[in-house]
Amino acid sequence: MNREEISRIAHADHPIKSPLDDASVRQLLDRGLPRGDERVLDLGCGGGEWLLRALATRPHLHAEGVDISEDALGQARQAAGDLGVQDRLVLHHQPAADFASAEPFDLVISVGAAHAFGGLLPTLAAARKHLAPGGRVLIGDGFWERTPSQEAIEMLGDFADLATTVDRVAEDGWIPVHGHVSTRQELDAYEWACWGSLASWALDHPADPDSSHALATAATHRSEWLHVYRDTWGFLSLVLRQAPGHA
Repeated sequence: MNREEISRIAHADHPIKSPLDDASVRQLLDRGLPRGDERVLDLGCGGGEWLLRALATRPHLHAEGVDISEDALGQARQAAGDLGVQDRLVLHHQPAADFASAEPFDLVISVGAAHAFGGLLPTLAAARKHLAPGGRVLIGDGFWERTPSQEAIEMLGDFADLATTVDRVAEDGWIPVHGHVSTRQELDAYEWACWGSLASWALDHPADPDSSHALATAATHRSEWLHVYRDTWGFLSLVLRQAPGHA
């Protein structure tokens, strides 16, 4: 069982692949899409859940998504067809960092995909290339709520604390117009959902040759969360606009 298949099963009950509940997702989209007829781009869209939710509630919106996973894009196409929004969604199978478009976008989304660009600021630099004048960026990434252990840093990455993270974004020429720090409930619900879904799949498919591997993977990730980073790692989502002179 490869990493992509593990991710698909783990997120079966939490299709937003970040520690955000449905109400937070709705509010972030509302702040990022004030008109409802915007052109939207998701860099690292996976199964397209952000775009699908935006399209389903905004009949005049058009969206594009970019991802390296052909399977995830196939899921997005199927879901778009089921929702009847396929005519307003374009999907691109390529690395998000390599994507180019002749038309700018009113909202660029990249939530939980900063690893594809090498970090938060490189992700914002990529978003800026695609942004229409007056447009917005919806970005989500991790931060350290408390001083982490070296093991946590090696496992998740070298994040900054919340204040430093926001300061760096502002110094890069962005103005936060909305923000959300994931709650303890959102963070815990995400981890329980992921590793519970994977464990449930393994228990429901005992004859599958990947069952034991899936069960062991769920146990490993659950233990890492509880013992290594649960009390130190947080998640920040921001809606940003460009500061004057930085467009």
